[in-house]
Amino acid sequence: MKEMKNNPVCKLFGTELPIVCGGMAWCSGWRLAAAVSRAGALGVIGSGSMDAGLLREHIRRCREATDKPFGVNVPLQAPHVERIIDVVTEERVGAVITSAGNPALYTQRLHEAGCKVAHVVADSRSARKCAEAGVDAVIAEGFEAGGHNGRQETATLVLVPIVRRAIDLPLIAAGGIATGEGMLAALALGADGVQIGTRFVMTDESSAGDAFKRLCLTLGEGDTMLALKRLSPTRLVKNEFYRMMDEAEQRGATAGQLEQMIGRGRAKRGMFDGDIVMGELEIGQAVTLVRSIQPAGEVVGQIIGEFDRALERLCERTM
Repeated sequence: MKEMKNNPVCKLFGTELPIVCGGMAWCSGWRLAAAVSRAGALGVIGSGSMDAGLLREHIRRCREATDKPFGVNVPLQAPHVERIIDVVTEERVGAVITSAGNPALYTQRLHEAGCKVAHVVADSRSARKCAEAGVDAVIAEGFEAGGHNGRQETATLVLVPIVRRAIDLPLIAAGGIATGEGMLAALALGADGVQIGTRFVMTDESSAGDAFKRLCLTLGEGDTMLALKRLSPTRLVKNEFYRMMDEAEQRGATAGQLEQMIGRGRAKRGMFDGDIVMGELEIGQAVTLVRSIQPAGEVVGQIIGEFDRALERLCERTM
């Protein structure tokens, strides 16, 4: 693939490639963001596991490590979101990916600080609200994705064309995309680019714990499941923690009871500290496609190589 400067996603973020790294809590620190950006894609720092001071440090470290564009993911329902927005605007971060909340809350303020804003949605209704709120791009994330998901459980293959019909903004497909073949399919469905999370979790620069990464290399089909539906639908590895929560849901536990059972720091305990038995382990279905831990820049190059070969094969079969 040659540089795609006329691609809407590349033009928006100033990148060479229409690939966005998912801003994943406990996995997406400045090292991963910088490595992805140096490779020509958009690296993203995940602020969901950071306080304002730590986020500022990661932004500044990322700037020292690369002169390429990078962004920050901001979950809008985070309890300290106001301070996170303060840091992002004060540091003049070029790209902000907002999620889990109303896109109208901070888009204007972020624009005033010179930030480009993309918002994550799981349905076409939310995509239309994004357009009304003035966001610059929409990320349509199917339920194959790891972590928090939409309640509709719409798969990426269906979601992307539905959202494409609903909006004229640059569209980024997410959920279940980990290869160049997946990227090609997403573009064929009407997306302008892709967001990839799971494959970047399993890189040298990811801040995920080594025990979590090693476990992910062994996971097969059916080893992740959408859970916590009464609380916030989340795709989890089926470990003992998952089974405990699943049994509680089967017994009819309320959202409040589930929240109490989870307690504080469960995701950190699993994905960062390495408790693969009772920790909360969030990863997407695409984990079954990844069987090695590589440098992030090498992953970007591999995805582009896969894309080019898949496109060539498709042309040979259809021409």
